[in-house]
Amino acid sequence: MSLHANLSVHIAAFKLNASFSVEPGTTLALLGPNGAGKTTALRALAGLQPLTDGLIELGHRTLDDPERGTFLPPERRAVGVVFQDYLLFGHLSAMDNVAFGLRARGHRKRESNEAALRWLDQVGLRDQARQKPRELSGGQAQRVALARALAIDPDLLLLDEPLAALDAATRVQIRSQLRQHLDAYAGATVLVTHDPLDAMILADRLLVLENGFVVQEGTPAEVARQPRTDYIATLVGLNLYRGKADGTSVKLTDGSVLTTAHPAEGEVFFTFRPTAVSLHRTRPDGSPRNTWQATVSGIEQHADTVRVRLDGSPDLLADITTAAVAELELVQGRQVWVSVKATETHTYPV
Repeated sequence: MSLHANLSVHIAAFKLNASFSVEPGTTLALLGPNGAGKTTALRALAGLQPLTDGLIELGHRTLDDPERGTFLPPERRAVGVVFQDYLLFGHLSAMDNVAFGLRARGHRKRESNEAALRWLDQVGLRDQARQKPRELSGGQAQRVALARALAIDPDLLLLDEPLAALDAATRVQIRSQLRQHLDAYAGATVLVTHDPLDAMILADRLLVLENGFVVQEGTPAEVARQPRTDYIATLVGLNLYRGKADGTSVKLTDGSVLTTAHPAEGEVFFTFRPTAVSLHRTRPDGSPRNTWQATVSGIEQHADTVRVRLDGSPDLLADITTAAVAELELVQGRQVWVSVKATETHTYPV
């Protein structure tokens, strides 16, 4: 069943306003900084937070419609939820945790246990059926929580930061396994995460929230290629600026002028990758390029490179090798020359 949601939730001074749809067999990731409204949206879909206004429909059934006085409580919604901390019942075995939702819906114990064992088998945990949550690893607990959510045969699956409690090594393995389970799930899935890699790998579409509003929506490739806010640009690893294009010249909002190899006109976003940035002790010579002075404001290890933050006109991020850091004798406060080839830049309409 398709999910259609027009969410309007007011909690004290915070307001969430977001509309989206999710088709069966697809996953939508809600992405955004802390306080953006991601968890509020998930709680509204689960029935844990009533709408102030708007509408939630799952298939042909209305879950929440304040205007008509319709509100379906959580236990009557065909919705499975995997919480950030999994919230497994500590006194129950893995099998009993998975069977809990079925028992709560009136299924007999034997029938529920048989179904629970089938689900544990699907997530590779049949041998752990009798173990309590404290005896499980983080990855195993996550899979039990997923099996419990799917055992009730939900039309909608909600995942609240499902990988956040895992260590880095376990996260890689479980992320891959979770993607396989989502691919096999026929219902609609909404995933809440602040991790861009989780969103890019697990989701078919992204919905980015900031301050309670949708700022961008699209496939992972579309969002990564053309970010529309500084938050998104930082997530996908791009330097992003706004300016006015006149042919191959773009005047940025801070007054600086940069050159692109791709002519444009009017208001545009101007981007380039940190890996496209070269740093120099002195002003570089050679082919035409964007060149300006900047001051090192931060240096940190970033994957297998070093990320350098630079204050200038404009500010930017540069990814360079550790050898380059040593050669340039980079320290905070060091002045360097920055260069970015015009062919490495991209523009697109605001």
